Amino acid sequence: MKETERLVADPAPGISAAPHEDNLRYFDVTIQGPDGSPFANGVFRLELFLPEEYPMAPPKVRFLTKIYHPNIDKLGRICLDILKALQIRTVLLSVQALLSSPNPDDPLATDVAKHYKENEKDAQRVSREWTEQYASA
Repeated sequence: MKETERLVADPAPGISAAPHEDNLRYFDVTIQGPDGSPFANGVFRLELFLPEEYPMAPPKVRFLTKIYHPNIDKLGRICLDILKALQIRTVLLSVQALLSSPNPDDPLATDVAKHYKENEKDAQRVSREWTEQYASA
């Protein structure tokens, strides 16, 4: 698994991923909230799992940290077409980019998306509050 070794040896900025010793298909991931976003200064925990069919099937990724985001539901599932990408690094960079640019037009959490569409400034305030409450290092 050269990709795994590269991920640990040469992590992307603001992202760390480490495989479990007892199951190398399962990763503990942390992503720092991007500067200038409502998620700035947050450290978000995620889990990443490589299915048996990997690399023919994409990795599965889920937020463990609660987050107020239109494209991430209450269970931490992510609505992101790029999750079909096969490289772990590409998937994690895409998740980090999604924190910078929430897309309420393609929501997974419809209530959050509605809030973002009707009053983006207030929705960002709630996102910041949740980040302070749930994603503080």
